[in-house]
Amino acid sequence: MVDLSFLKKFTKEDPQKMKRYISLYLDVAPKTFEEMQRNLKAGDWEQLRINAHSLKPQTDFMGISSLKEELIKIEEAVKLGHYDVVEELFNASLAISTKSEESLREMLGEL
Repeated sequence: MVDLSFLKKFTKEDPQKMKRYISLYLDVAPKTFEEMQRNLKAGDWEQLRINAHSLKPQTDFMGISSLKEELIKIEEAVKLGHYDVVEELFNASLAISTKSEESLREMLGEL
């Protein structure tokens, strides 16, 4: 679920830099998902799309490709006006994020 290959290459496997990037992700991702949840409840589709879009590069850094794919699906659903599937996509994204955050916390402890 989490593949740190890109991060390792990017940081030249410097543990301090890796810790910094992982910690940043662990700080930002949950807050972004909280904001997305508020957007979903409020029916603020455009802001939901923007928040999903903003999280994609960070998922690349952390090597969470399955989450990036779900975020793209949210963006596409909003663009196409398929609001009926957005909640399901959000829930799938949140589940992946939660599991990947657990993995990242473990990896952080090992660095």
